[in-house]
Amino acid sequence: MSDDLVSVVIPVWNGARFLDATLASVFEQDYRPIEVIVVDDGSTDETPAVLARWPEVIVVRQANAGVAVARNTGIGRSRGAFVALQDADDLWAPDKLSLQIAHLAA
Repeated sequence: MSDDLVSVVIPVWNGARFLDATLASVFEQDYRPIEVIVVDDGSTDETPAVLARWPEVIVVRQANAGVAVARNTGIGRSRGAFVALQDADDLWAPDKLSLQIAHLAA
């Protein structure tokens, strides 16, 4: 198993109702080390309040520019050897990253 840092990049725009569950699924990964970068793409809902509950998340705020720009912003801030892209309304199985890193290492 690799011990390379994986940067998880999550763009979000008005995704407050899904964000807690999404972040929980990322932090429940059995792979470490990870860094989680959420790019708030100009949300006008409760997204900033949700993100404030997750102090371990690196939050980048920008004016609304679209999901592709938000992803690229997050990738630009990442420090990991690998980047994993996650949507703000998706859930990951707990072994997603470990399986992918093991496959890449092989």
